Amino acid sequence: MKITVAGEKKEVENGLTVAKLIEQENVETPQYVTVSINEEFIESGTFDTHVLNEGDEVEFLYFMGGGR
Repeated sequence: MKITVAGEKKEVENGLTVAKLIEQENVETPQYVTVSINEEFIESGTFDTHVLNEGDEVEFLYFMGGGR
């Protein structure tokens, strides 16, 4: 099936979970990543069970603190 990851179209296996995609994409510091699918945030506790669907648009987001 085809999905879009960070703006890049990819062919992935059916039944792919968010957790497996994070692993396949070698996401840096996966324990701190926030995942958006079709512009909706996914709870990190569901990464192991949330299955991606044909046409999904996935973004990996990192929130950084800082400033003065």
